[in-house]
Amino acid sequence: MEPARPAQRNKDPVRGAFFHFYHHGSAANHFFRRRIRPAGMGLLVAGIVVTFLAAGQTGGRGTHPVFQLFSLGFSLGLLSLAILPLRRGRLEVHRELPPHATAGEPLRLSYRVRNAGRRRLRNAWLCETAPDPRPGKARFLASREPGEETRNAFDRTFSYYRWNWLCEKRTAYDCETGPAIDLAPGESRTTHATLLPRRRGLVPLDDLRLLLPDPLGFFQRCVRTPAGAATLAVLPRRHRLPPFALPGSARFQPGGDATSRHAGPSGEFVGLRDYRPGDPPRLIHWKSWARTGRPIVKELEDTFFPRHGLVLDTFPEHGDEDLFEHAVSVAASFVAAVDTHECLIDLMFVAGREQVVTAGRGTGRAETLLEVLAGVEPAPEPAFDPLRRLVVRHAEDLAGCLAIFAGWSPDRARLLEQLRIAGIEVAAIVVCQQRPEATPPRVHFLEASSIARDLMNLPRQL
Repeated sequence: MEPARPAQRNKDPVRGAFFHFYHHGSAANHFFRRRIRPAGMGLLVAGIVVTFLAAGQTGGRGTHPVFQLFSLGFSLGLLSLAILPLRRGRLEVHRELPPHATAGEPLRLSYRVRNAGRRRLRNAWLCETAPDPRPGKARFLASREPGEETRNAFDRTFSYYRWNWLCEKRTAYDCETGPAIDLAPGESRTTHATLLPRRRGLVPLDDLRLLLPDPLGFFQRCVRTPAGAATLAVLPRRHRLPPFALPGSARFQPGGDATSRHAGPSGEFVGLRDYRPGDPPRLIHWKSWARTGRPIVKELEDTFFPRHGLVLDTFPEHGDEDLFEHAVSVAASFVAAVDTHECLIDLMFVAGREQVVTAGRGTGRAETLLEVLAGVEPAPEPAFDPLRRLVVRHAEDLAGCLAIFAGWSPDRARLLEQLRIAGIEVAAIVVCQQRPEATPPRVHFLEASSIARDLMNLPRQL
């Protein structure tokens, strides 16, 4: 999202005051919600209700059931708070992370824990704390919630729904605790927690908490437990795809010297020749070496395989950031579905600078492209001309290109036309809010509300 200008901040003092209120209010809400358990919330609500009921009573204050309920609830709350500081625990924790996670798919984290205290630890849980999702003031003032213009004047002025939308969008993950920990002093055990990543990217895991509820179950302590800082790579969501053929798949390209060094020759046997420096030992023909007394190697024919370009549009228009996220997911779906053992994929995009990442046929794993897509961010300004020059520079190596756009515009249509004029066989997939009536040739539109269904309806030849 584009940053707010200083003039804009000065002209909106009312929303600036609301920002500070929401900012500090969210911190207080997070603090109390982590330390008050559901039973404690029920006790507080019951206490408020009983207080209002007691306000209308006169006489018999010591024997009336309302006052007795109030006294019982108040006593239980005080007792719970008094016992809470006695709940202590000290753990040595080793976190075991998988190599990747996927946005929207639950992930099980394992912990190897050891009770480093002198007392038995019972009824305790481990929970990861997500990074602070609160937006900065500039982003809060510059952002616009989708559909905000349709809200009433009160909601637009207070901007509470905008604040909630930004916090929801920036929340990295939700954590659900696993089984309760019960350890004797010095005892070790493996436990787990469940993480639900809500967005792609590199997620820091640097705030592990030990939850220690009081015996009555109303309140709990949240003790920070050292486990070492770690980073979890959350890959974009992927969709199921039907059988498809990328543009230019019928035209195969020679691998070249650089690729041959990585993948190795694998064609049919052609003949024998003298050994040259750099030939792999596995090609040595030992019988001929023994017969002639000099090293002889087998010569294989050159292999041919397709090389495709995957062009990602990183220039969403203001308000189309969600379309960009969908476009990244579609790109990840194609990366995961293409057999990189039989071809090369060049992922091309512009995000601050021109970037090309290649995977397949011995040059890299498909997971490398997924990791790049996990961290790609929208460019601050449109740069269609640099993107066109980037693709044209690699045109001679490409059998064809698949462009994935976040929205449709004259600039994107012009880019496709320029690539075709340059002799590149190109098709496009456009993620949009609503499919236009007229669709250009070899341009396939996916509505944001039905991406999975529209992907399954793509033609076999893109």
